[in-house]
Amino acid sequence: MSIPFSNTHYRIPQGFGNLLEGLTREILREQPDNIPAFAAAYFENLLEKREKTNFDPAEWATKVDDRFYNNHAFKEQEPLEKCEPEKEKSQTSMEEVTALNESSEKDKDMEENAAIKIQAAFRGHLAREKVKKMKSSDRQEKTEENE
Repeated sequence: MSIPFSNTHYRIPQGFGNLLEGLTREILREQPDNIPAFAAAYFENLLEKREKTNFDPAEWATKVDDRFYNNHAFKEQEPLEKCEPEKEKSQTSMEEVTALNESSEKDKDMEENAAIKIQAAFRGHLAREKVKKMKSSDRQEKTEENE
């Protein structure tokens, strides 16, 4: 007997969402009459391309998603030596955490400086636009007075 409102959550395999997005994009572009047949042809074409070029778009999309959601996934980590005592391991991990915190502080400072520069440039733009409007209104007033 099945339960109609189950609390079960299924995980979508990595790369599958991107494959479906690609299929959806092509369906919207082509507007086929027979969508299942079009989907079958699309995936066959994708398989042929993958076999010829050894490029798997699902695998590539997975790596892109990993990089987007977890930026540390692409960094190579050095394996800790197995013979290292626990104290040295904890000391190493504390040093890594400290280094990460320091780099994040530097990143925050850089982001803050960038934001300040952008805001200053925008304020300058607004001031220049205001001056242009003032000059154009002054010119209009002078031409109206001369007439």
